[in-house]
Amino acid sequence: MQNKPEQPKAAKTDAPKPNSGKGKAAPTLNIKSASRPHSAPNRALAADAGLQVMSPFRQQVLALLNEIAEQAATPTIDLFKQLILLLQRGAHTPKAANANIGVLIDLLRDHPMLADKLCLYLLTLIARYRQVSLYTDMGILADNSFFAEFYGLIGYRLLPPAPDDKDLVYVFYRLFSSSATRQWIELVDTQNWLRLSLLLHVPDGQESIMNSLRANILRAIIVLAHRISGTGLHREMMEAFPQPADDPQAFIELTYEVREFANAYETSVLAANDAPLPQHPADPSQILVLVEQIERLVQNIRRRIHKTGVTVRGTNRMVRLEQSVERLELLIMLLSERPNAERRALIELMHTLYEGAYRQISVRYLLASNTALLSRKVTDNASKVGEHYISTDKRGYRKMYKKAALGGVLIGIMATIKILGSKLALSLFGTAFMNSMIYGLGFVLIHIIGGTVATKQPAMTAAAIASTISETSGRKATQLAKLAELVVDIMRTQFIAILGNISIAMPLALLISVVWYYGFGTPIIGYGKADHLLHDLNPFTSLAIFHAAIAGVYLYISGLIAGYYDNLAVHNKIGARIRHHPWLNRHLSTIRVEKFASFIEQNLGAIMSNFIFGVCLGSTATIGTILGLPLDIRHIAFASANFSHGLFNIYTNTGVMPDLGLIFVSFLGVVLIGLVNLLVSFSLALLTALRARNVKVFEWKNLLDMVATHFITQPLDFFLPRKEPMKYALIDADGRIIYDDEPVERKAAEQKNKPSAKTEAQHTPSSAATSTTADTPAQKLTPLEVEQKKQELKEKAAEKQAAKQAAQQAAEQSGQTKPDTDTASKLPK
Repeated sequence: MQNKPEQPKAAKTDAPKPNSGKGKAAPTLNIKSASRPHSAPNRALAADAGLQVMSPFRQQVLALLNEIAEQAATPTIDLFKQLILLLQRGAHTPKAANANIGVLIDLLRDHPMLADKLCLYLLTLIARYRQVSLYTDMGILADNSFFAEFYGLIGYRLLPPAPDDKDLVYVFYRLFSSSATRQWIELVDTQNWLRLSLLLHVPDGQESIMNSLRANILRAIIVLAHRISGTGLHREMMEAFPQPADDPQAFIELTYEVREFANAYETSVLAANDAPLPQHPADPSQILVLVEQIERLVQNIRRRIHKTGVTVRGTNRMVRLEQSVERLELLIMLLSERPNAERRALIELMHTLYEGAYRQISVRYLLASNTALLSRKVTDNASKVGEHYISTDKRGYRKMYKKAALGGVLIGIMATIKILGSKLALSLFGTAFMNSMIYGLGFVLIHIIGGTVATKQPAMTAAAIASTISETSGRKATQLAKLAELVVDIMRTQFIAILGNISIAMPLALLISVVWYYGFGTPIIGYGKADHLLHDLNPFTSLAIFHAAIAGVYLYISGLIAGYYDNLAVHNKIGARIRHHPWLNRHLSTIRVEKFASFIEQNLGAIMSNFIFGVCLGSTATIGTILGLPLDIRHIAFASANFSHGLFNIYTNTGVMPDLGLIFVSFLGVVLIGLVNLLVSFSLALLTALRARNVKVFEWKNLLDMVATHFITQPLDFFLPRKEPMKYALIDADGRIIYDDEPVERKAAEQKNKPSAKTEAQHTPSSAATSTTADTPAQKLTPLEVEQKKQELKEKAAEKQAAKQAAQQAAEQSGQTKPDTDTASKLPK
């Protein structure tokens, strides 16, 4: 009734009826006149009335709405798609997209009959198709392997399947599978979608269609409940339960509660008119309680992954479980009796469904989603012992240099062995095998003796980044600021690792060449080989930078391999299997078996990643020769050793020292190789962690800006330890992840039941408090609790400061400001 005064005005503006003295016209006549937007009489009447002529876009939308109203009883997909395409026209920015949808909203508000007809059109169109699969499958991760999905999409592109024109999924593919439609929907504000939903009302006498839609949603809820129960009771999921005896109960009870809710809903809502007596309303509260328990259980499983391990299929299963639970909640909200909740659930469901329609046929999304799953697996379960490449204080800085210097000793020896091996007349396979063993076994030996290879990005790096931007640790802006500080610490640690490698590898390689020359009387290599070594370092006349980037990719992949094998050792209980191996227990003592099992359990990932990394480095040049491509690798540690060998042996072969230009260019090549190694490997590790935590692209730019600003304002932090080390909630001083695997509900209960310091002080006598403090050691807080306490204190201090300033302002306004000499005001209360 509130819109009645506005309707005549709208009728005059949009399509005035001839000879209408007061502008009150029948809606049908308005629609018909609007269907002829270019009619000369209409333009003349509008001009005579002093009204503004509708824009061409507004005329086209109104004409299309008129056509939809005429075909409301026999809807088609094509006509509604025309409306979507019309609203997309020129909507390449948020302003344009919202302006277009605003035209539709204004027209529907001014013409309520058109809004009712549009609603009837959509409901009738949906009711003509099967709906359950749309609600249960669209936008939810499929239970298939990557290759099965990939081959399916390739087949879809080459030979599209025959459309199932009886399923609502087909309708969504027709309407929302294009990237342009997806972009347009994302540009429209949620507030406009809410305004549009408020205008669409079910016409009188069409309750049967609504009951049919509700019945399909109810069936989808039942299907989802069974799928959630089946997924939760999977063997791999049950093995990861913190409390195997109790936790599956939520999955078991879910199907029962959903069935009870469905029966109650059918009798109280769908069949309410036929019921002889009033029925109790369907109450989904118990289902929502079980859903909350399941969500907490999934959180607890993720918190224990570093202990239980996880497979890629297991990660897929948990993501699918989370998506199914979210979909179940949305569908239940659609059946609620709260209009606002229904509308918001409908809008969120529509966004999820159109995203699913686009993604289900996108090869790019398949690759991105599986990369994110792999990233999630690697970052969720990092190396527990393995390699650690983050130092936050001076002690860790010095420790990293010592480890890198130890690695530099073996790198200098490995570079010399590789140079000597190049003199052997071997086949291509023999050359690749020899170089692979030199690199692979050498890297493994470096790890075993406690050394470090510079620029190598283990799984620990991605996991540390992911822990800093955890989804449950506050706002993204705060997380990115903390992550920027972590990037600075990682860069500084890598710098000292590079310095440790080359500070030992270069003089050691030079020493070996000198000893060889004066010991055997001949240079270790000829002039041609020495000149070739220096040419390979020239960043201007060789592919040194490109080859360094290839090595950077291998450095990153080695981190993924480390995460994979660390996870494999935990998930398959490799240590326990070795401890109980019959043959080992027969031939070795219990102590040796225990040491061997512990070593493999803790270092399997690092050993395998170092060996495979070495194989990649050693075989790339041979593969390039076979393929006829200029493929090779350059790593800063070996480049520095080759730099020393090349310079000295040019002198020993010619008797003339190389000129300064050659020395400078070669050394510049070494520096650039190290820089490219580090940037490529670290950027990929950072990308892995950000993808695993769903950080958007524009937030990456913010992170880069923060790091660049820090480098400009405090450049020494990238090379020397800070005076005050940065503290991280989930990373200790040695760069190890602090895993918080305590169940969510137990931690929340402890936080709730823990008395505050103020309460304890009020209820504890001072003497008792003193004796307790003297006799009992104080309970040590975890770093996470320390950070939480600090944040609470900061918030309280900010509140006190704000209250103090407000009081001072009020006092100044009232003229009651106290002088600074008022000593009483400074005394504690």
